[in-house]
Amino acid sequence: MKLFHVSLFLGFASQVLGQSYWYETISKQGKAPYNPQGSAYQVYRNVKDFGAKGDGVTDDTAAINAAIRSGSRCAAGPPPGGCQSATTSPAMIYFPAGTYIISTPVIPYYLTQMIGNPNAMPVLKATAGFTGIALVDADPYESENPDYGTTNVFYRQIRNIVFDLTSIPATTGMNGIHWPTAQATSLQNCVFKMSTASGSQHVGMFIENGSGGFLTDLTFYGGKYGLNIGSQQFTTRNLTFYNSNTAIYQIWNWGWTYMGVSINNCGTGLDMTAGGTNAQEVGSVTFIDSTIANTPVGFRTSHTSTSLPKGSGSLALENVVLTNVPTAVQGPSAVALTGTAGTMTIGAWVQGNAYTPTGPTKIQNSVSAFPRPASLLSGGGNYYYRSKPQYANLPSSSFSSVRSAGAKGDGVTDDTAALQAVINSATSAGKIVYVDSGIYKITSFINIPPGAKIVGEAYPTIMASGSYFQDMANPVPVVRVGVAGDTGVVELSDLIISTQGACAGATLIQWNLASPSSSPSGMWDVHTRIGGFAGSNLQVPQCATGAAQPNTACYAAFMSMRITSSGSGVYMENVWLWTADHDLDDSANANTRVTIYSGRGLSVESTVGNIWLIGTAVEHHALFQYQFANTQNIFMGFIQTETPYYQPSPSALVPFPPVASRNDPDFATFCAGKDVTCNDAWGLRILSSKNILVYGAGLYSFFNNYSTTCSDHTSTVYNEICQTQIFGIDQGGGSGQSYTGSTVYLYGLATVGSVSMVDLNGKSVVSEKDNTGSFASVVGMFRTS
Repeated sequence: MKLFHVSLFLGFASQVLGQSYWYETISKQGKAPYNPQGSAYQVYRNVKDFGAKGDGVTDDTAAINAAIRSGSRCAAGPPPGGCQSATTSPAMIYFPAGTYIISTPVIPYYLTQMIGNPNAMPVLKATAGFTGIALVDADPYESENPDYGTTNVFYRQIRNIVFDLTSIPATTGMNGIHWPTAQATSLQNCVFKMSTASGSQHVGMFIENGSGGFLTDLTFYGGKYGLNIGSQQFTTRNLTFYNSNTAIYQIWNWGWTYMGVSINNCGTGLDMTAGGTNAQEVGSVTFIDSTIANTPVGFRTSHTSTSLPKGSGSLALENVVLTNVPTAVQGPSAVALTGTAGTMTIGAWVQGNAYTPTGPTKIQNSVSAFPRPASLLSGGGNYYYRSKPQYANLPSSSFSSVRSAGAKGDGVTDDTAALQAVINSATSAGKIVYVDSGIYKITSFINIPPGAKIVGEAYPTIMASGSYFQDMANPVPVVRVGVAGDTGVVELSDLIISTQGACAGATLIQWNLASPSSSPSGMWDVHTRIGGFAGSNLQVPQCATGAAQPNTACYAAFMSMRITSSGSGVYMENVWLWTADHDLDDSANANTRVTIYSGRGLSVESTVGNIWLIGTAVEHHALFQYQFANTQNIFMGFIQTETPYYQPSPSALVPFPPVASRNDPDFATFCAGKDVTCNDAWGLRILSSKNILVYGAGLYSFFNNYSTTCSDHTSTVYNEICQTQIFGIDQGGGSGQSYTGSTVYLYGLATVGSVSMVDLNGKSVVSEKDNTGSFASVVGMFRTS
């Protein structure tokens, strides 16, 4: 009955509502300044302009793929001929309302966004004889391996599309989307319709590898699996399942966070039994603020008190409501947690290795739930969240184009004044700033005033350049959100902030604005990208790994992002703060390594706090990736880091000396007398801070001076010796620095390459040797008290 009602609703939305979407009607002025076609290159592509009908009858496969392939693009294909990555060919593939029949896969190239009309969602409907792995194949297998390296597939989105598999025979295995992908990628507001027949082999989404990533606002009907997924890590939020045999089959992971999941009338909620008791493939699952109804088994697991690897198979449940779920958690041979024929709430239940903070203690039982500050919550006691605004009900006249206002976005012209003028005027007029695709060079900071709303097309880049940003001793912001004392709300989405050449004094985003916790400011799909792209002057020719180091030409940024003591009420979703480890536009088409120096990742110094970090990652900064100092009330899930590949030669002290007033770690003091691998960046550092809540974290160190020997895992070698420590609480300071009293609560910690997983008050309290996994070492729960 529920399927019937949804079908009626979708039909009504497509046929009756039918209102246009502002992006369909706004003037198309997007550019790709470094594309070989120059001004002839087309960023926006409406599939109907390429011959698609969307009439529910015509086969539109060729027309849709023609829209994607048109022009000089990073075409998928097996190495060495296929393009591995490129920032020079962004494409927005737009689907007006309609039903688009396809008979073979749609293949989105690198840096492609597929966007439907959210007011009347278009339908991609497979024919009965459809051939291929999925309706949308985001990484085809044209050889033994996927065309794009799955851990290097960045900057892609799919939004507002219905995937209809129901014409395909139920006994035919088929996926709605094949989505092996990495950071700065997202799926939002999509529906997957599959057969509900007994024995259905349909799957909504298949992910077999990658390093994601973010999924939100997805609905699945029927099928063998709603999700059939495995990746290093992922954050997923607001997923709804109806009538699937198994809602989620977890193939493997190092860590995965699920928030706001609703599972209804399925056979099993989440199955994490892959590998069996002696070879568990799943590192950890963190599952919170969710409901499961009318489903015989909530969770299936292979975990026991003696299961292997000893850190794997961790499961943390918190605030999960069960209605008519007889078995909450089913182990390999017995029920681990009994469910109910009525309604019950799992306050908190954990299986895996636990530290409080001593340990490990292997548990499989109820625990005290983490404290939840009221300022971080929405109705019903759940953590606050908000999906990326699409401004679906506004006309195009509500948007002010920066290009129409005089900004060039050509990567050469100084656009500082033009950008600032349009941001000020649009905000004063209550309009949304629309940043057309392009690269906008600035030579001084851009100020974002309270009340501003800014949305980008195809990840436009704001690129700092010149002497203003070059003084390491006097850092300045590139994008400044308010000034100390400002209050109000700002919304930023679909943007990249970068630097050009040596900018050792650049803080790419500095957040001073105070926003209320009940309606915080937001950043969605906003990323920093430091080097490794065309126009950055921080590519292989300038920043080769074989050059004499440290290379002053590649002192690229002081810090990616800072939330100052005055800033508060910031919601960040799917944000990647990245210092490039390789050249995305490498002329050799080989993702060649580069050595680029940036001082610090994300520093949160907010006195009030109330910060949400959902699906964020910070990578390759010299001193630290995440640091929280003298702050409070922070929600995180899932966070992910990587240590710079060049360290410890040169060490974390090079080239950015620690600044005590900024609470920088002092490696010279902390690492005195210790192994050289102590001199590697912290992944996560928490200093004199309260209520730091981490719902999933992956802190990785794969390299020592570009060698992976330190993290080799073979049949005879299990190395976790790239660095001494990676996660520190109240330690790592120098003379005059003293930290104490932090309260930290964490589920699902995964580390790679670090001897110590957690250091507290100057000593290691969690060792990787006690928590080994299939690759990453895993802890189910850690709390300071």
